[in-house]
Amino acid sequence: MIKSILAVLLCAAATAAAAVPKSGPALKKALADLSDFYEKAVKEAGIVGSSFMLYHDNRLLFERYHGLANMGKKEPVDADTIYHWASITKTFTGIAVMQLRDRGLLKLEDPIIKYIPELRDIHDPYGDKSEITIAHLMSHTAGFRDPTWPWRDRPWQSFEPLHWEQLTAMFPYTEILFKPGSRWSYSNPAVILLGRTIELLTADDYEVYVDKNILRPLEMNRSYFDTTPYHLLKHRSHSYWQDEAGKLTPGVFDANTGITVSNGGLNAPFTDFVKYLDFLTGNPAKQAAYEGILKRSSLEEMFRPRIEIPREDFEKDFPGENRKDFMGLSFFIEDNCGQHVIGHGGDQNGFVTHFYIRPDARAAYVVGFNTNGSKTKPLDARIKEYLFRNIFPLIENAD
Repeated sequence: MIKSILAVLLCAAATAAAAVPKSGPALKKALADLSDFYEKAVKEAGIVGSSFMLYHDNRLLFERYHGLANMGKKEPVDADTIYHWASITKTFTGIAVMQLRDRGLLKLEDPIIKYIPELRDIHDPYGDKSEITIAHLMSHTAGFRDPTWPWRDRPWQSFEPLHWEQLTAMFPYTEILFKPGSRWSYSNPAVILLGRTIELLTADDYEVYVDKNILRPLEMNRSYFDTTPYHLLKHRSHSYWQDEAGKLTPGVFDANTGITVSNGGLNAPFTDFVKYLDFLTGNPAKQAAYEGILKRSSLEEMFRPRIEIPREDFEKDFPGENRKDFMGLSFFIEDNCGQHVIGHGGDQNGFVTHFYIRPDARAAYVVGFNTNGSKTKPLDARIKEYLFRNIFPLIENAD
């Protein structure tokens, strides 16, 4: 009883200057409105299939599923539907790097050339190549180009390069575009170099290392990289490209991301992904186990800004109020509409995914679409704005 009284007093002190906690009925009404908004918005955008989950205080607060995972077979989207998470994979790569850092196998300030000497062949007009560090790669400030393989222009060509040698063959034709650390520019090749470093230091394939050290400990047992295990194929969503007229063209089904797997190879159902959100937001009941994956202090280090992202790069999608964007270590950081959030998105082969967590409220949401067209990114931004303005303010004090 004494502990309960103390907890109440501490809570009251912490929220004395905050908004009055919202009532249960108010949140219930807001979630009903969210359901209507989401269903209407995805229909208007012509999305074939979509999933959405809202997470708060280590429990699933709200979930909705829309449309079809497979148009040909009329298979509906459900909780088991597997999406391709694309660049959200980068956050798992970052966590793996931090695990190796905490084990003393590398330092974030280490030059990447220490582990990948083939990088001596790149062209760096801004100085010594040893100035490019692991931290630069994780924060997208190393100066590498954005696309991994910008030369794919025929359907018979590989979806992504399959072998490390194909990537290193292009090093003599690769240029550093700005002085490392001087500014932000999103880069897929930078993350592939991190994946290669993980393999060299652990003697595991990237997929094996992440599976053993992140996915399995988090009990993400139906999450995997690249082509789908046979027993999960029935749950694998197809993907679709949508042109301006609304015509749909199927994406490559069950694509193999090859050597770029550390950059964008993860696939998972939402039921698995909320386990990742639980880890990111923190769960007192599981914290001892989570510390065995990565220390909370190291995870929060990843959430701290390393560099500000220019306003013009993101503000056009959702200007909001007093918006500022930053890059941490493998995670994006955004201040907007009074919210301080951490997140990452993915966009590949017709799939678009996004998640955001609000650490101070231990709240998060994740959304996925199996259709990519001119309306998909604006839809993603609309959902984000709706959550920031109408839902997160309600649940921040709903404990």
